[in-house]
Amino acid sequence: MSRLPPNPTLKQLAALIGEWEVEVPQFPGQRGRATFEWLEGGAYLRFHAEAPDPAPTATWIISRDDSSETYTALHYDSRGVSRVYQMSFDKGAWKLWREAPGFWQRFSGTLSDDGSSIRGAWEKSPDGSSWEHDLDLIYTRVK
Repeated sequence: MSRLPPNPTLKQLAALIGEWEVEVPQFPGQRGRATFEWLEGGAYLRFHAEAPDPAPTATWIISRDDSSETYTALHYDSRGVSRVYQMSFDKGAWKLWREAPGFWQRFSGTLSDDGSSIRGAWEKSPDGSSWEHDLDLIYTRVK
């Protein structure tokens, strides 16, 4: 069985690789875990998050068309919800977004300069024009 070479379009995502503790300030005292790891020797990125209740556990598979700067993130979670997001990651700014009829979402997070934490927030909208804060997330690198 031959291994694929690492995908050069994913190189900048190496800053995310590792294990993270996840905190949702709206649900104090509970912690989750998240892992970013390469699949197929770096052909894809897998993001698996076990969030504190009531947030669902989710797995994301991330890659990119080599003609675009925007990543595609396939999401599936413990509720049986399957979604497709667009994603960007540039100079520590991590963004995810989805434009679906009746339920738009976006996430914006920032990787700390030393790479030890990510602070971000999700927002939601019924139409993409009026946005409502959904929840905050704090990722702290474990290893």
